[in-house]
Amino acid sequence: MFYMLINRTRPNLTAEDYARLGQLAQGFYDNIPAGLKLHGDWAAQDGSRTFALLETEDPGLLEQIQAPFRGYVDMELLPVTPVSGWGKAA
Repeated sequence: MFYMLINRTRPNLTAEDYARLGQLAQGFYDNIPAGLKLHGDWAAQDGSRTFALLETEDPGLLEQIQAPFRGYVDMELLPVTPVSGWGKAA
């Protein structure tokens, strides 16, 4: 199943908070859990939020990867489905 993870960095983080957030992010990318596939990451041009397309059959992995970030970002997780056929000519 596919999921869109939307992260919004909390306001008023300190420089130390941002440093820790960066360490957590690097740790995630260095150690993506087995059973979880990251299809891509995007950031809003204004820096207000990030988007990650994830795939897993184990929703428990989603909680596992979100837990370390909860003090720094507000998260929204949406199950999503690929859309096909919109661009096909009749």
